[in-house]
Amino acid sequence: MFRFVCLILLLGYAYSCGHPYFPPLVSRVVGGEDARPHSWPWQISLQYTRNGAWHHTCGGSLIATNWVMTAAHCISKSNTYRVVLGKQNLRQEEPGSVVAAVEKIIVHEKWNSLFIINDIALIKLAEHVVPSETIRLACLPPAGELLPQSFPCYVTGWGRLSTGGPLPDILQQGLMPIVDHATCTQADWWGSTVKTTMVCAGGNGIIAGCNGDSGGPLNCESGDTWEVHGITSFVSSLGCNTPKKPTVFTRVSAFIDWIHKGGVCLLKQSLGCTVKAFKGPKR
Repeated sequence: MFRFVCLILLLGYAYSCGHPYFPPLVSRVVGGEDARPHSWPWQISLQYTRNGAWHHTCGGSLIATNWVMTAAHCISKSNTYRVVLGKQNLRQEEPGSVVAAVEKIIVHEKWNSLFIINDIALIKLAEHVVPSETIRLACLPPAGELLPQSFPCYVTGWGRLSTGGPLPDILQQGLMPIVDHATCTQADWWGSTVKTTMVCAGGNGIIAGCNGDSGGPLNCESGDTWEVHGITSFVSSLGCNTPKKPTVFTRVSAFIDWIHKGGVCLLKQSLGCTVKAFKGPKR
């Protein structure tokens, strides 16, 4: 078993995080477009079971070979979950896709559903997954990093194509530039609803996250590496693509220490990670 785990770690290191085997076709979710197959290989589908069938509920990002990062609001005590990796079309059987059972879920201990604060959760998979051409690890940004106004990022997911509209079978992507904190907290934008632990993107009334995108990544390029800077959290009650109401994400760089305390070994930093898991609330 030890040799197997070491092999998984070495494979993860060899593939490295944030580098898709199939680079995304990034040109211009709501108002988005079909993603190039497997060009966001850390994107996962979080699914729950009901009446003997599995249903997509949220997205997420594979951040270690046995850990997924998603939104706290995606998790319900009453549901049983599984994680599906390496997918492009959720309705088709695809070579290289993997279905992973869930061992435990850690929801941020200060998650507040009323104010949507600390909207982050970690899912530990029952077994390590082997990185491949279709499944790779996400890179996370340095702790505390802030991106400037209009920095180009891409939201990805299987969320609704319009407010109240249909869910797509094929993974969608959309260009969503960063809206800095000073702009996003203006009175006619989000005001005091947006905290410093959040990051805004979009708000042009054309492209936005929507129901079903929750928990998924906001992907931003740093050099030749993609980093997940946001976890899709909430949109306006007026509609997914309301002008001056950009999609709000949990700012990942504000939670790097919390992620490490959760026991996640990030291969980008060290192959010898020995952080002990803390006992967080199970959902």
